[in-house]
Amino acid sequence: MINSLRLGAAALAAALVLSAPVKAAEGTVQPPRQSWTFAGPFGSFDSTQLQRGFKVYREVCSACHSIQLLAFRNLAEKGGPEFSEAQVKALAAEYKVKDGPNDSGDMFERPGRPADRFPPPFANKQAAQAANGGAYPPDFSVIAKARTYERGFPWFVIDIFTQFQEQGVDYITALLTGYEQPPAGFQVPEGKYYNEYFPGHVISMPQPISDGQVEYPKDADGRPQAPETAVQYAKDVSAFLMWAAEPHLEARKELGFKTLVFLLLFAGLLYFTKKRIWSRVEGHAHA
Repeated sequence: MINSLRLGAAALAAALVLSAPVKAAEGTVQPPRQSWTFAGPFGSFDSTQLQRGFKVYREVCSACHSIQLLAFRNLAEKGGPEFSEAQVKALAAEYKVKDGPNDSGDMFERPGRPADRFPPPFANKQAAQAANGGAYPPDFSVIAKARTYERGFPWFVIDIFTQFQEQGVDYITALLTGYEQPPAGFQVPEGKYYNEYFPGHVISMPQPISDGQVEYPKDADGRPQAPETAVQYAKDVSAFLMWAAEPHLEARKELGFKTLVFLLLFAGLLYFTKKRIWSRVEGHAHA
């Protein structure tokens, strides 16, 4: 009995060690938790925040980062930024989209349409690297799901029940606001920057946002909808990128809830059906 307890304690200790965040050993700071409207099993996107986030992406991020899996018409869908059809049509027309070939066999450019996907800022990967000192700016279509961090034990178990899936947006928010002066003795190569939350702390992207950089829509009293600060910009664009990576999040949650309700009712019906059938068998009437 004592040996079994010792073995169990040893196994638990090993699990705690092995489940610790791998990046912690590299000195990477875990991003702070943020509050999101879409968190949890019943969370939903804030369309106003998504509109602000799209504005930040368009005015700041789109110069380097593509979002090629997103079509203009997606911006008008329910559960997203919910721009009007007229707004989406006008927005798409501001972009030039390569099309063709025409009757002469040549490619040509035309104004965008709602059905078109967002055109990339660079013609190819080589052009993107040449314009960014050899670094390749990643596509932002699913960046909020692709970027994550280890939460360790017991959080990864608890996350299964709480449906915690905000690692990506927490990380992006922290990264955008994590530019600092390097600590004493830390060498940052020329043309690189120190970021507290980036693995290795050395990042090629200069600090992209600062206070007052993006002008937000005004309320009736003439004040911005939200503070025009780097922290708010980071949260808004992170929320937009989360929606871009999973635009049907709300529908998925709704379907999941309905499925759980159905399974509970179905399990109850099976239980009472079983009780009724076996009640006719002698010896099982009160089972």
